[in-house]
Amino acid sequence: MKLVDMQVTGYLDILASDAPAPGGGSAAALCGAQGIGLVAMVAGQTAIKKAYEADWPLCHEIADEGKKLFEALTAQVDKDTDAYNIIAAAFKMPKETEEQKAVRRQEIARGTLISTEVPFETLNLAVRALELAERLLGHYNTNCASDLGVGGLNLHTCVHGAWMNVLINLGGIKDEEKKNYFETEGKKLVARADELAAKVNETVMKDIIG
Repeated sequence: MKLVDMQVTGYLDILASDAPAPGGGSAAALCGAQGIGLVAMVAGQTAIKKAYEADWPLCHEIADEGKKLFEALTAQVDKDTDAYNIIAAAFKMPKETEEQKAVRRQEIARGTLISTEVPFETLNLAVRALELAERLLGHYNTNCASDLGVGGLNLHTCVHGAWMNVLINLGGIKDEEKKNYFETEGKKLVARADELAAKVNETVMKDIIG
């Protein structure tokens, strides 16, 4: 059964168990799905209020884009665990002969690359979701300020959680070009996310406490 098809309690139970997966990468992706889900919800709650009629076109656009990101981040929950399972299986492969060792090394390298690509994609998706949250500022139903704020916090956690999962695998990537790409572009994405999250949080707090 997919993680996302479990009941919440079932997912939480396996997360809290001694099973190695799901782990931080899947949890980060779930934070992202929750975050963009809240952003889309706020957009939807704004698009039904007459007082915000001028903002309806923007809110409909954000809700539509948010739904796509929600589906993508939800899928990342299982993709991250699947990636872990690939590399875990590779490390268990036989290594008694030189041929077996070569095949094992190849599978470990493949699994490590996948285990880097998946959280990197989660990171990308979360930054795009934060950009949607930022676009809502000044154009949303402020009765939902705390919802938007929690959405931003979840997305920020997703970004940094995904980035940790990229970093922990970088050392195992043999392709220097790909390794440099993940590191360079990842740092840019995290910096962008920090900027967006700070803006969302600051604005939301002003809307809450004045």
